Amino acid sequence: MKIVIIGAGAMGSLYGARLSTVPTNEVYLLDVWEDHVNAINERGLLVQEGEDFVKYDKVKASSDAQSIGVCDLAIIFVKSTLTSIAVKSNKAVFGPETMALTLQNGLGNIELISEEVKEENIIAGTTAHGATMLGPGKIKHAGVGKTIIGELDGSRSERIEKLAQNFNEAILETEISSNVLGLIWDKLLVNVGINALTGITGLHNGELLKYPEIEEILEEAVKEGAQVARKKNIELGFKDPVAHTKEVCRATAANKSSMLQDLLNRKQTEIDMINGAIVEEGKQVGVATPVNSVLTNLVKFFQKYEGK
Repeated sequence: MKIVIIGAGAMGSLYGARLSTVPTNEVYLLDVWEDHVNAINERGLLVQEGEDFVKYDKVKASSDAQSIGVCDLAIIFVKSTLTSIAVKSNKAVFGPETMALTLQNGLGNIELISEEVKEENIIAGTTAHGATMLGPGKIKHAGVGKTIIGELDGSRSERIEKLAQNFNEAILETEISSNVLGLIWDKLLVNVGINALTGITGLHNGELLKYPEIEEILEEAVKEGAQVARKKNIELGFKDPVAHTKEVCRATAANKSSMLQDLLNRKQTEIDMINGAIVEEGKQVGVATPVNSVLTNLVKFFQKYEGK
């Protein structure tokens, strides 16, 4: 299978590395960061697993979609704020039958991708892995978790079966879901509880549970999100989203969330697609979301004024 990862940040690089271990896969990392692209092509991709580094030298990297050409599978791993431009500017990797898989955070990515790609070619999913960028050509695998994917219409198609098999062969534990919208909301609620709080406090995921006052905010933020989901008749996959979020905190204890990484690097975050999305969806269905509103505004403050 010819695979391109659009957005070779920490998570994109992790998936590219693992998928390149399948003998029948031809994997490309597509990214605008030239230092990262050059480092991978010159020295291979280094992934820290525990204390040791594993070198992946079969994965290729490029900043030019034309040079890669049409692929069987395009995995979109850019920040949600960049989804539209990433798909539009890399149309060369998409053919009539190319599957587009989004494993991104937040709401709205499917709709943005469907502006450029046929909806029947889109597959959605979530990942519970955690990864951190250490430098050009080097990442840290900070947390292990399942990948869950599904067709938008809930069917268990031949292509989704083959894709799950491919991922599992790459040691990316993968399951298939018939409830992809609920799947996205399950992951959204986890991000609602973790991302903004880690960004604001500077804590790693697992550390959020060490401080009762922070843990309480996490609980309330997730409860608000779950209330919005139920009002929208979203079928959540977990009876207790708060407990599930805490499980993810523990499973990815050493992980530095993407939002924390963005704030530390003075980059724009995905706050509008996560806690901000809960606020907007809450307004539409008449559910108050004061905790998520405060978290959203605090992150936006740090984006604008941190370090000034």
